[in-house]
Amino acid sequence: MANAYLQGVEISASQFLDIFHHYDNDGNGYIEGKELQSFIKELQQARKQAGLELTDQMKAFVQEYEKNTDAKIGIVELVQILPTEENFLLFFRQQLKSSPYSIVLHILFCRDLICLFIFIFQLKIFDSNHDGKLCLAEMARLLPDEENFLLKFQNVKMVRREFNKIFELYDQDENGYMDENELDALLKDLCEKNKKVLEVNKIPTYKTAIMALSDGGKLYRTELALVLCAEDISAPAPL
Repeated sequence: MANAYLQGVEISASQFLDIFHHYDNDGNGYIEGKELQSFIKELQQARKQAGLELTDQMKAFVQEYEKNTDAKIGIVELVQILPTEENFLLFFRQQLKSSPYSIVLHILFCRDLICLFIFIFQLKIFDSNHDGKLCLAEMARLLPDEENFLLKFQNVKMVRREFNKIFELYDQDENGYMDENELDALLKDLCEKNKKVLEVNKIPTYKTAIMALSDGGKLYRTELALVLCAEDISAPAPL
């Protein structure tokens, strides 16, 4: 089906999403490695079968990525090379009205509607359990790898009992929340313990990002748990 879509003079928004899902075999939000090489090969074949030349954007894309086996692309790159219909944005407006993500989209400020359109597609792709919401783990996949601190902390998450002990240990004044100094001490120890995953020189970056979850500089247990606890601490503890 995706091959047939690639033969079209214009691609609709729903076809675009089908194409992306088809080539993103592992569902990680990128077309990469063998997936990307397969896409390039089938794009060229599809255009040839349809009697269509590659557009200038497609030629530039093929030249850049055809021999680069380590490359990867996301929705932003794909939308720039595929010929989309004029009703692309109309589809977005319809989706915005009915989408479970509409509240999120309404509070976002975007100067260009295409940015919002791309964003709603990203939400659909990264909502791995299809519940219409993005948990922090799913949101982590939206960030570029090089600045994805959330993804790094996925590897150091703790079970609820261990997390609670850690929180109580570093909440030194026992006021029920951590301030920046207490969080700084925790992050230093985590980096020391997990040198292969966390980088000491990025502690200021980690701290700023985590404190953004706080309530006026007060980082409560439930907020820190989003980053460090592998379990939902709001759920009843198992017997």
